[in-house]
Amino acid sequence: MVSPAIALAFIPFIITVIIRYRHYFLLFYRAVVVRRIQDYLTGIPREERAFQYVITHAIPGDPQHILNTFDQYCYHCEYLSNIGPQKGKILDRLIYENVPLNVLELGTQCGYATIIMAQALPLGARLYTVDANPRKAAVAEKVIRLAGFDDDTVELLVGPSNDIIPQLKDKHGVQKLDFIFMDHGKRCYLRDLQLLEEVGLLQEGTIILADNVLFPGAPHFLQYVKTSGKYQLKMHRGNLEYFRYIRDGMAELTYSKLQS
Repeated sequence: MVSPAIALAFIPFIITVIIRYRHYFLLFYRAVVVRRIQDYLTGIPREERAFQYVITHAIPGDPQHILNTFDQYCYHCEYLSNIGPQKGKILDRLIYENVPLNVLELGTQCGYATIIMAQALPLGARLYTVDANPRKAAVAEKVIRLAGFDDDTVELLVGPSNDIIPQLKDKHGVQKLDFIFMDHGKRCYLRDLQLLEEVGLLQEGTIILADNVLFPGAPHFLQYVKTSGKYQLKMHRGNLEYFRYIRDGMAELTYSKLQS
């Protein structure tokens, strides 16, 4: 057994660790512990609970009010890894500035970022959003339609991103992409970026915005972007969604065949 004296000696160290990493402990509590408790008590998944809150409190057909309602839920009820309002403004601005006609989103989740992009798209543009999880996709479908966007504007594709991407040309008629938003599995970022290159969906000036590249992080993706010679890189530093004291960032890439 550990003697009381040795145990007492570790107390200052433990207190220091708790204080230093308290925001990460809080994130774990809200994202994991609360989720499992609510899963057990309600018998329905977190995404469905969020949708029930949104459909009860949000105004149908009002995209911004639906986003605000999601934010209220994430701040006061349960944590969801939406892009959030701070980084959402960057995504919204990039869509407005670049006026893309063909947009791909990898990682639909609950449809939060999908709504941000859909309401900023120019007339005649089309957004393809991909999620591998059928349960999350079912919730996202209801959220997107609740916001007022139909299949002509937003098409939800269910399946692994590395299966969907090669199908975009032949099955969905997408020849080139103007804008891509990545917010799915961080380990998939590099694989899917290289796959987009291989199948020829990138063109001169295509913009790729990748979320959470600092936390939880996508180091191999960033290393490739910096060394491949195919991209101009701009980092948007900020905070993790709904946690102002956890640093995070988004990588904005601009594809250039002239550099490759």
